Amino acid sequence: MLQDYLKRYMPRGIYGRATLILLLPVVILQLVVTVIFAQRHFEGVTHQMTDTVVRELRLVMQVAQAEPTPQAAKEAVARQLGPLDITFATADPDDVVTARRWYDYSGSVLTPRLSEMLEGVVGVDLRDDKSVTVFVQNNQGLFALGFERRRISASNPHQMFVYTIFFGLILTFVARIYLRQQLRPIKRLARAAQAFGRGQHVPYTPAGAIELRAAGSAFLDMRHRIERHIEQRTLMLSGVSHDLRTPLTRLRLGLSMLDDEEAEPMLRDVADMQGMLDEFLSFAKGAAEGEPASVDPHVLIADIVEKAQRGGRDVTLLTAEGEGQGPVVMREVAMRRAVDNLISNGVRYGARAEVSVMLTDKTLRIRIEDDGPGIPEAQREQATRPFTRLDPARNQDKGGGVGLGLAIAVDVARSHGGVLRLGVSERLGGLRADIVVGR
Repeated sequence: MLQDYLKRYMPRGIYGRATLILLLPVVILQLVVTVIFAQRHFEGVTHQMTDTVVRELRLVMQVAQAEPTPQAAKEAVARQLGPLDITFATADPDDVVTARRWYDYSGSVLTPRLSEMLEGVVGVDLRDDKSVTVFVQNNQGLFALGFERRRISASNPHQMFVYTIFFGLILTFVARIYLRQQLRPIKRLARAAQAFGRGQHVPYTPAGAIELRAAGSAFLDMRHRIERHIEQRTLMLSGVSHDLRTPLTRLRLGLSMLDDEEAEPMLRDVADMQGMLDEFLSFAKGAAEGEPASVDPHVLIADIVEKAQRGGRDVTLLTAEGEGQGPVVMREVAMRRAVDNLISNGVRYGARAEVSVMLTDKTLRIRIEDDGPGIPEAQREQATRPFTRLDPARNQDKGGGVGLGLAIAVDVARSHGGVLRLGVSERLGGLRADIVVGR
């Protein structure tokens, strides 16, 4: 329970957590030192100075109490002890209250000490920072005994707390600058890794501490290896697909010399093989085709839908859900291929498809819905794998394929730092495919 509670209120960023790790021990240490100093040193000094003043006040009250009248008491005190700030108070003792400022820490210490050590104390006035007035009741009435504040407590006791807070803020500011300089390489590494996950190449140079430089160098090596692997895979698969086109062309030329009845089935097989090679080549190119650029998603999807309509596909662009405006950084060619594949799947296995775009401050969602049989939830993960065809769920009489349409869409979404989500269309009852990427 405690761990869950702390996780809820802990900072989520590394900068906030590092600041908390650095400042929390310093603040606790300052509080402990302040409390120990206030209890062991400041209070002890205040008690000692208060006891010294109390002895003088006792002597004053003994001399005053021996006289018959308050005026005679004042004269006797003046003769024996010299001139003191002693006045006779005519107020009712019940109206006398103890008063001090809210930040007067020494006043909270000496007030109970005076009441404990001096008999007859009914109130202490500490509203003046430079003087103290103690109201003492005896058999002759109420006396107001005044003396300088510096005799009973240390001067400016709040300075210690002011200095503690002031220098604590200065150290916090210095630590904040230092932390920012140390954590900046981590943020740069995170931005470079995030951009690489979205298919963008952000210049990055390792910097910072030795451990951060090692992590940055490892990231650069990993990025170079992945880029070389993608390039080699694309070149190899492209070469294979290109080499297979030559024998297919010879087969088509040879079949064209045969009778139409005999050549027609074999020509369809050659066309299917040609289509498979084209899809295979598209998958080989994957999301690496094209350079990232700022693209208006509304304009892009409208153009894709328009071309699909010219190609005879029953596709509709929904504008009611379109929210937000502005460009999104993406690989236009790759995104166009992914959306076109999803539209092709929708009209191939259903009668019609609908496309919508929703753009927010953080995400872009492209939704393609169809009225086909859909994909069961238990088979959706399998359907996104390359070369997977779900015959029970799809009508194969409406077109062939090698099972790369959804795989290409998944690859494109991941290369943009997003995801492809499959579900059930509430509008049409078929498959709902959402490409969700971050802005």
